Amino acid sequence: MNMEEALGILKQKGYKYTKKRKDILSYFDQEDGYRSAKDLLHFMEPAYPGISFDTIYRNLHLFDELAILESTELEGEKHFRISCVGHHHHHFICKKCGITKEIDTCPMDNVKGELGGFQVEDHKFEIYGRCPSCQAS
Repeated sequence: MNMEEALGILKQKGYKYTKKRKDILSYFDQEDGYRSAKDLLHFMEPAYPGISFDTIYRNLHLFDELAILESTELEGEKHFRISCVGHHHHHFICKKCGITKEIDTCPMDNVKGELGGFQVEDHKFEIYGRCPSCQAS
């Protein structure tokens, strides 16, 4: 998802477009991987002294709810990244640095036969480990 698509979703759903929200989206647009609320707070503090975790969390959860951001849990803490769009894929996620690598193979191709009469409405598949850089350090 790019910035224009994200801002379009905000507008379509009736939410205000503010400089803070633009800066939050810009941060995730530039990052390659999952980032925590604390990472975002450190990025935002120079431009918004005194910005609270409440403001950060409120916006992160709004963007997650609107599917502008995706979330996962790493080390017991929720992390976020800009949503992927375009084609169906899954992710390898580095537990240390949060970088992601797309996986085009879908395990649902193998699992569907085991589900009998169940109707799958959605799924998410993530593999966790360490990227080559984090393995070396």
